[in-house]
Amino acid sequence: MSQELRVAAYAVCVREGRILLARWVARDGTKRWTLPGGGMDHGEDPLDTVVREVAEETGYDAEMTALLGLDSMRVLRPRRGRVGAGSDFHSLRIVYEGRITGGELRPEADGSTDLAAWHALDAVPALERVALVDIGIDLWRERPAVGRVNGHHPDPPSVNG
Repeated sequence: MSQELRVAAYAVCVREGRILLARWVARDGTKRWTLPGGGMDHGEDPLDTVVREVAEETGYDAEMTALLGLDSMRVLRPRRGRVGAGSDFHSLRIVYEGRITGGELRPEADGSTDLAAWHALDAVPALERVALVDIGIDLWRERPAVGRVNGHHPDPPSVNG
């Protein structure tokens, strides 16, 4: 089984009781809301990553005001086709608190998201969303000293069951 590590940085931007989210489009066409952010390029600083990703996905300029924490997620992926043993995918997600400083809200062009919008915090539970949204909100609310919220780290799930 191959091992794959992806490091990414995300922003929790909240103002006036609303959170900024981007709608992620999966390869199968499924659409779910997520925090603006994404994968680090080799050699890129995580702060530069999250600022770049917020701009790409939402049109906004942002500055990060605090490091909220880290989220570590593993997924066991089945093999593709008849050859190979699958992969053990590990995602390390760095979560910051961000503040919008300029720009205008707009969707990403030719990226992994197709829409950006502000959502009332109390309306988030009704949204089709990835788990990272809840993790980010919990980190933002609780600000745990160790940078990790309990209850979000089950054993690594397998995509095929």
